[in-house]
Amino acid sequence: MKNKTFANINRRDFLGGVALTGAAGMMLSPAELLAKQSGTAANYYPPALTGMRGSHVGSFEVAHSVSWEGKDWGIPKDQTDDTYDMIVVGGGISGLSAAFLYQQKSGGGKKILILDNHDDFGGHAKRNEFTVDDVLIIGYGGSQTIQDPGQYSPEAAQLLKDISIETDRFYGYYDQDFYKKWKLSSALYFKDDKKVIRDPFQGENGFIGGIKMNKKERIALIRDFPISEEAQDALIEHVFDAKDRLPDLSTGEKIVKLRGMSYTDFLEKHCDMPKEARDIIRDSAIGLWGAGWDALSALEAINMWQPGMRHYDDVNEVIFADEKESEPYIFHFPDGNAGVARSLVRKLIPDAVPGSTMEDLVLARVDYSKLDQGENDNRIRLSSTAVNVQHTADQSHVDVTYVNKDTPYRVRAKHVVMACYNNIIPYICPEVPEKQEEAINYATKIPLVYTNVVIRNWRAFAELETSRFHIPNSDLTQDYYLDFPVSMGGYDFSENPDRPIVVHGTYVPTVPDQGFNQKEQSQMGRMKVYQTDFSEFEKHVYESFDGMLKGGGFDAEHDIAAITVNRWPHGYSWEYNHLHDDPSYTPYNGPHIAGRARIGRISIANADASAYAYVNGAIDAAVRAVNEQISL
Repeated sequence: MKNKTFANINRRDFLGGVALTGAAGMMLSPAELLAKQSGTAANYYPPALTGMRGSHVGSFEVAHSVSWEGKDWGIPKDQTDDTYDMIVVGGGISGLSAAFLYQQKSGGGKKILILDNHDDFGGHAKRNEFTVDDVLIIGYGGSQTIQDPGQYSPEAAQLLKDISIETDRFYGYYDQDFYKKWKLSSALYFKDDKKVIRDPFQGENGFIGGIKMNKKERIALIRDFPISEEAQDALIEHVFDAKDRLPDLSTGEKIVKLRGMSYTDFLEKHCDMPKEARDIIRDSAIGLWGAGWDALSALEAINMWQPGMRHYDDVNEVIFADEKESEPYIFHFPDGNAGVARSLVRKLIPDAVPGSTMEDLVLARVDYSKLDQGENDNRIRLSSTAVNVQHTADQSHVDVTYVNKDTPYRVRAKHVVMACYNNIIPYICPEVPEKQEEAINYATKIPLVYTNVVIRNWRAFAELETSRFHIPNSDLTQDYYLDFPVSMGGYDFSENPDRPIVVHGTYVPTVPDQGFNQKEQSQMGRMKVYQTDFSEFEKHVYESFDGMLKGGGFDAEHDIAAITVNRWPHGYSWEYNHLHDDPSYTPYNGPHIAGRARIGRISIANADASAYAYVNGAIDAAVRAVNEQISL
């Protein structure tokens, strides 16, 4: 691709992106950057920032100075502001829920301070806003959807109701006929060959969106793949002439065997599938699990109904015996689970978020100047990284030292909930016992990047009858797809192909097919995220869109209006992977149970403490942490 200045992109002068890699950018705080952009700090509004977001410049350096360099920021002699009833470290869904529940369970009127290292609240539940041709476009930059709310614990379900979220209403807001109406299905984009082919692996009998294709037509698609005939033959046999590759084993023996080998190994050793064929499907689950099939078991491939794995009826009867029926994947605010975070903030600090319903929340503009007011019972202090958390000498309180603009401050509370990334806790809480530290360190976060690309119209997607592109063997973003069709609260989804829309990109950095397990790949992938700057993501967007959508008349130089890259080096909470973890480990049993043990007046929340990377995992962790402290 020739060098371009991408003059049509409204990226706020690369704010948070390339321009911040220099010394001058590193010296500016998020508030100062916003003031420089708008001319006044009173217009501080992080959701509208584009460029590099998520774990943005200024959000991680202090924590890394402690964990990587062993820096001691010291404990200030003087205490900052009043003594609180509770301090919550971490302003994501779990931390906000802990503050809300503590007020609720203690009868209200308590003084609570929430500290967060980012320039916005919500943690991974991040809202991205764009204005294109005078049209407001809202997207999600992290935590995506409330999944299966009917299966929430009673406490988590009640919390949603208490913050005015009625999930049944999404049945009226999410257009479940959208993809069928426009005949939109998925496609594979072979980047090296600049080739787009409908995905023949969608569903057992055809495609998403009502585009039905028979076996002959689907085989023809595989024959069009830019791989050898031998590899095509292997894929066709695996998908359409599948058979039990372990016929001599009992059901129990099959489960053990399938659990103990990766799906990639299964395809190679039991299906004689060449690598170029295996690579086509290797990353199909990466957005869900944070790993490719080289690091996930063949048993998980059955669990996820992967191609060629649907005929193991005896195994299915066992692994699906207690399976509850899933609800449709529709419980989605236009800004994803930022809607949940904003609902919590509105309950905690009503003056900061106007309105009272889940509908009027969508277009509500948060007044960030109201988040940290002395007269409020609940205060949210952004851009403030905790560096030391420990009990006072008489054990009656906990002192928390945090850093804001390179200056340490000390606050005090009767109770503390650590709702932050759990692996940082042993570095900043010296009272964590050695065995508990070992349990915490068992897990790691899954690195993740969500890129939102706003295009001026989606006519090319309609022409190609495609809503999602998967890029096999991609070195950056692996999937791009149209935003969810949700209209509510006066916000209208782009139902007309001539209107602007968000195209959401997912990238999980891994080091596949080199013998590394998922945990090792995540740790190496995390460094990839830190080392990849905005310009590389931008280049990938332009090259991908020019290739994927060329057949639909798309002009990337003109039609791309804005790009926001939400990088999360510490993304998904660790969920046990039975290929490498003890198969008995579940959200109800595993090292995380010991890792989240209460330490006096300090309790541990965050979805990490639930070993479950979903909204209810975060809420349930908050419920437990608050109950622990209330019991004191």
